[in-house]
Amino acid sequence: MTQQNVIEVPDNLWPVADFFMKDLGDTVDLTNESQMSALIEGWFYLYLTVVVFAILAYKFGFAKKLSPVKSLVVYILLLIGTFFLTLIFGLNLPLAESLFIIAIVMGVYRLRLHRERKQQHNDEERA
Repeated sequence: MTQQNVIEVPDNLWPVADFFMKDLGDTVDLTNESQMSALIEGWFYLYLTVVVFAILAYKFGFAKKLSPVKSLVVYILLLIGTFFLTLIFGLNLPLAESLFIIAIVMGVYRLRLHRERKQQHNDEERA
């Protein structure tokens, strides 16, 4: 087996990437179908996780009422962008973890904003 057919798996992956890549050993043999399948499956699950957290962050923080066509374009671009981000940075940087924190912060912000507006509306009705 030549060195060109083997990829080394980093041992310092971030927690989410490590969870999805746990079935891999220290190296992945590109000629071994089961190892390649595990690598692709782990990357795909990491990609889906990044997509879900990116959609939540977008919906909680930035989404405005758009027409269905515009919304479709935004989500298609989101899927394409997260594909490349996961491909390039998914194993090296805490991409999924960062998006998770962003989604939580934006969700809390959205909840507080909703409560504040509701309270303000109730105060206006009383006056």
